[in-house]
Amino acid sequence: MVCNESFVVKVPENLPLDATAPLLCAGITVYSPMKYFQMTEPGKSLGVVGLGGLGHMAVKFGKAFGLQVTVISTSPSKEKEAREVLGADHFVISKDEKQMQAAVKSLDFIIDTVSANHPVEPLLSLLKVNGKLVIVGLPEKPVQFAAPAVVMGRRFVGGSLIGGVKETQEMLDFCGEHNISCMIENISMEYVNTAMERLAKGDIKLFR
Repeated sequence: MVCNESFVVKVPENLPLDATAPLLCAGITVYSPMKYFQMTEPGKSLGVVGLGGLGHMAVKFGKAFGLQVTVISTSPSKEKEAREVLGADHFVISKDEKQMQAAVKSLDFIIDTVSANHPVEPLLSLLKVNGKLVIVGLPEKPVQFAAPAVVMGRRFVGGSLIGGVKETQEMLDFCGEHNISCMIENISMEYVNTAMERLAKGDIKLFR
């Protein structure tokens, strides 16, 4: 294979190739906005909405940056994974009003990775003054919230898609330094149909 060097990245030798490949999608999708919106200051608090392919990478990067990480999910069953496997500091069930109320104004940043339709305004209440919520998921319905949800507290809502080659290399180097890769499950081609059925049922314990 011949490729223009402008579009080639170097994978650190300590990273497994199979678990590194999704970094070029899920990894850079969350790393880029975290860097751009300065979600990297040690000791600050980060909320991660959703614990799928994008979300679990946001948790890993957040911990590597030295942030206090709170996973926000509709699935109570993901708490053990979030805390024990990924090292999240806190876990909030977004459907639990008491838990959401207890977390009000507790976060400096939120990165929303969910592509299913979901309300954003309750998430805004979790932000401190000057807090930032960045959307990287792609729900079908328009994102809606009342103006006071951002005006009262000078909160920011933004979005991000992916990063360029230079930033992708920076991310890979960061992953090599901190031994970060994606959680994956390898399957044979003969197993593809079964894997798609499992995916539809939500029977996926690993993330890629």
